Amino acid sequence: MKIKKIGSMILATAVVASMFVGCGSNNNNTSQTENNTSVQGTVATDGSTSMDKVIGALGESFENENSGVTFTYNPTGSGSGIKAVTEGRCDIGLSSRALKDSEKETGLEETTLAYDGIAVIVNKENSVEDLDIETIAKIYKGEIKNWKELGGNDSEIVVIGREAGSGTRDGFEEITKTKDSCTYRQELTSTGDVITTVSSNPGAIGYASLASVKDTVKAIKVGGVTPSEETVKDGSYKIQRPFMLITKKDTQLSPVAQKFFEYVTSEKASEVIYGAGVVPAN
Repeated sequence: MKIKKIGSMILATAVVASMFVGCGSNNNNTSQTENNTSVQGTVATDGSTSMDKVIGALGESFENENSGVTFTYNPTGSGSGIKAVTEGRCDIGLSSRALKDSEKETGLEETTLAYDGIAVIVNKENSVEDLDIETIAKIYKGEIKNWKELGGNDSEIVVIGREAGSGTRDGFEEITKTKDSCTYRQELTSTGDVITTVSSNPGAIGYASLASVKDTVKAIKVGGVTPSEETVKDGSYKIQRPFMLITKKDTQLSPVAQKFFEYVTSEKASEVIYGAGVVPAN
């Protein structure tokens, strides 16, 4: 009887010990699972059409790393994207200009994602190759009206630009000092529309995000400097602007939106950003 009693005590002790070990093991596994589980949900972005290529590439990359995530992008323009954040219609706004003081006063804040050149584009048939900023300003203010004044063909210069509220327009006009003085023939609502219009009109001149420029148009030199990723990075190409992420200062992002924000602003995303033709701020 004594032997049976001792055996029972040993067995009971072993069972209790195994329960503690099991609990410890389960806790560790749970912790590891929670740490390794990808976030789920939707990240909604809205704003700058110029950021189409870079934000699309980042969104695709983020989705590939997080199988439970859906990324959306609404290309409405910088002003509309900023408004969408203010009204809570998206997680992160996209702007190709810095916030105005009045916008910051509403509780918004900006984070620079990358830097992009604004290419001055002409039709591929145009023989003009290089213009300085002062001459570009005179064209947009209507002081130079014919390409022959610049060594080109005897044809009217057709001035194309973006709509009011566009970040590209704001950046271009600020750098060329032409704000409120441009004589646009057409004011278009997207980067793609500007490129298409210039490609179909031999006399046209326009401006567009360097990352979006296609071989259907010609990006001219500005002050002898070719617009490129390298010249934007070293600052020698002067017509450039920031790509901004816009959020509410005192409003916490959802877990999935926060993870996306941290990813796109990390060094890990630099290769994707470079691949989209712009220069990472990080």
